[in-house]
Amino acid sequence: MNHSPLEAAILFHVGIVPISRTVVTTWGLMAALTVACRIATWGFRADAGGWQAMIETAVAGIEEQIATLLNRDGAPFLPLLGTLFIFLVVANLCGIVPGVSAPTASIETPAALAAIVFLSVHFYGVRIQGPAAYLKSYLRPNPVMLPFNILTQLTRTFSLAMRLFGNMMSEELVVGVALALAGLLVPIPFMAFGILIGLVQAYIFSVLAAVYIGGGIGTIEN
Repeated sequence: MNHSPLEAAILFHVGIVPISRTVVTTWGLMAALTVACRIATWGFRADAGGWQAMIETAVAGIEEQIATLLNRDGAPFLPLLGTLFIFLVVANLCGIVPGVSAPTASIETPAALAAIVFLSVHFYGVRIQGPAAYLKSYLRPNPVMLPFNILTQLTRTFSLAMRLFGNMMSEELVVGVALALAGLLVPIPFMAFGILIGLVQAYIFSVLAAVYIGGGIGTIEN
């Protein structure tokens, strides 16, 4: 039994590496999403039918939202930000399934996702602006700001992870307490509210990721 939300339930070890329940759930979600996406896009044709048109409309909507946030073509960023949003929606909402805990309610998954965003900011910044121009951005508006700009990169990454973790952990905790105290039916409104929180947090995390990348590539003011 866990005594802290920061304490991971270890299921087994691969060599000396402990594998927690959160990691296994995350792997399961990744595998399920991969299979589901493969099945959903099986047999796509140039003359789109109803199901294909619906999926393409959703993808186009996400790409348009990315383009609006970044003030440039969103296609190069769609694989990262679109996948991030879809994964977060599924990961945040899987906690409503009996016996499954949302991996985003444990610190490992939000920390890993925030690290991916952190690395992506630098990857796209160097790739699009070039190494020299990107590194010069840390000297603006004055070279004295260099340590503060570096610190900002680190603190906002930490904040990104903790915001997602805190909201999802507290939502699961409230539902769990309500279920323990009031029985099966009373927590249903809390679960509905939890679904809303999960969707909102997925959107906020993805939007902040896009904004940070926009700052890295120079289309959004840091």
